[in-house]
Amino acid sequence: MIEKYIDYLKYEKKLSDNTLKSYQNDLDIFSSYFKNKDLTKLNATDIHNFISKKSNAKSSTTIAHNITVINSFYTFLLEEKLIKTNPCENIVSPKKALKLPNFLTEEEVDKLLDISLNSAYDYRNKAMLELLYATGIRVSELINLKFINLDLENDFIRVFGKGSKERLVPISDVAKDWIIKYINEYRGELLKGKNSDYLFINNLGNGISRVGFFKIIKKVCEEKGINKNVSPHILRHSFATHLLAHGADLRVIQEMLGHSDISTTQIYAHLVNEKLKKDYEEYHPRSHKI
Repeated sequence: MIEKYIDYLKYEKKLSDNTLKSYQNDLDIFSSYFKNKDLTKLNATDIHNFISKKSNAKSSTTIAHNITVINSFYTFLLEEKLIKTNPCENIVSPKKALKLPNFLTEEEVDKLLDISLNSAYDYRNKAMLELLYATGIRVSELINLKFINLDLENDFIRVFGKGSKERLVPISDVAKDWIIKYINEYRGELLKGKNSDYLFINNLGNGISRVGFFKIIKKVCEEKGINKNVSPHILRHSFATHLLAHGADLRVIQEMLGHSDISTTQIYAHLVNEKLKKDYEEYHPRSHKI
């Protein structure tokens, strides 16, 4: 039944490999716990006992994920008419602790993007960083960009996100100008006589890897004296936070980030509100208690 469910998630829901592995792992643990029982015969008490047993030393986020996976599995069994009722129907997930993502200030972003330009690699790095901050795309989407995905005439790029979902993302004039400069003047030098469909090339003339780009950001941060643990995803958070702080609509940001659920995007509203509160407490002359 679990195998059939995973196939359903893979071929019909088109979930990513990482998500499939996560679901498979949770359900394997669940199945092993009830190894002497028929999973179609379990009731709400059984599920509660399992969650209670496995919840020790686990975060509320992990427990909530376990419940989501098990509930989804039983929803599938219900739809397949293998069970008559879902034993998870009335099980409530624990409230997740709100964890605000890290982001860079606008000044820190300016510092990060102001890199020295002495080689073809520097111009490639500049184009990548400018594009990442201008669009908020994921690092996997960035390194998989191909020439066919560029529409520089209309200022858009086409990216494929989680579950291979396609979306169009606008790019800024600044990012576009750096991409054009990189393509016209420096990309050929990096190719070293090779052909590649990928936009961004490494020192072997192949598409740059995820690890390779992480190293680039780390090196730039060291050179610029930025002490934060900066990852490509932090630039994605910074992109969304700065847009929202300057008045962009949350739905528009959701669309650009490729979030299927608006609640995922709403975390950036919390970031902006936290900063407003901090600035108020720091700068308002009568904000402190006497």
